[in-house]
Amino acid sequence: MQIKKEEQKKYIYRIAAGFAVLALAILFFFFLFRLDYLRGMVRRLFNIMMPFVYGGVMAYALRMPCNFFEKRLKKWLPGKLQKFAPGAAVFLSFFSAFLVIYFLLSMVLPQLVTSISGIINTLPGEITKFSRWLQVRLEEDSVLKSYLETSVNSITQRLQAWARGDLLPTLQSMMNGFTSTVTSVVTTIANLGIGLVVCMYTLNSRKTFARQGKAVLYSILKPKWAERVLREICYADEMFVGFFGGKILDSAIIGLLCYIFSLIFGFPNAMLVSVIVGITNIIPYFGPYIGAVPSTLLILMVDPVKAVWFVVFIIILQQFDGNILGPRLLANSTGLSGFWVLFSITLFGGLFGFIGILTGVPVFAVIYDIIRKLVAVGLRKHGKEELMQQKNA
Repeated sequence: MQIKKEEQKKYIYRIAAGFAVLALAILFFFFLFRLDYLRGMVRRLFNIMMPFVYGGVMAYALRMPCNFFEKRLKKWLPGKLQKFAPGAAVFLSFFSAFLVIYFLLSMVLPQLVTSISGIINTLPGEITKFSRWLQVRLEEDSVLKSYLETSVNSITQRLQAWARGDLLPTLQSMMNGFTSTVTSVVTTIANLGIGLVVCMYTLNSRKTFARQGKAVLYSILKPKWAERVLREICYADEMFVGFFGGKILDSAIIGLLCYIFSLIFGFPNAMLVSVIVGITNIIPYFGPYIGAVPSTLLILMVDPVKAVWFVVFIIILQQFDGNILGPRLLANSTGLSGFWVLFSITLFGGLFGFIGILTGVPVFAVIYDIIRKLVAVGLRKHGKEELMQQKNA
């Protein structure tokens, strides 16, 4: 009788397993054939939740100064007033952030306006100077003159054909998309405004959210696994803070050094060039090369010789950053080799665009750490711990 019951249980388990496999197969084909619809739903949900994304990012950035102000206020305020410390810390964090942004813009914007206006004022003169030089050169060389005349006629015909065939339809589509562009800008501004409110609420309730998240985690997982997940979350937090904090400081120093040496060597548009170099330096690996191209073109329009010297200077500056300054500030915060840094930027940049380029390195560092720990557990289980020590294997 007992044997029959066990056979019945096995039979029921087999039926349940077969039903589960069939259900998963149906679900897989449903996702496969409805992928575009599901992608649209995810994109729509993401757009709806965009204010909370903005608010969450701002709250994460202001979390450390908020904790700093709250800790100091609780020490300074008397007993009855300590209940106002969290709200006052949030206000001081926002005030400090706006103050920093205001001072940066007040220092940078006037110089940028001066540089851009200088380019606008000097550009017509440079074009006139180039045209005169070209006329003199053409008068001296009749072969070059006839060749250029033929080339100009050919280019003119092609430009006319392009204007009739491609430019006018493109302009019409741009005019049709103007309304959607304005709507997108207004929506972004509105989302940022709501995001500021979300940021305030998130900062004010950050400890409550942390306790609730911890309670949910321990209610779902066993204590051992919950503690491991919490440790990994703390590691990810340290990774993001260390990477972005060090990268921003590194880029600010590089931009400042570029500005100082640009003034010493007399490079044109020093402030504008330094801002471009500093901002693009935040992008890992490709940033220095991205910033060097427009900066060199800006100097090339004013003084070609100094543009060559600027390229030499940028190469030396980036060598200093990559070999001395960057490693000291970041202190190998990600623990990734150059190959995996390039891999993470390429992968996440291709999947998520510019945001993926910025966040790809710390995100992949967290994934790499999880895989490394799982591999270590598997090696210990099979008695092969020594393989973890073979770095060159």
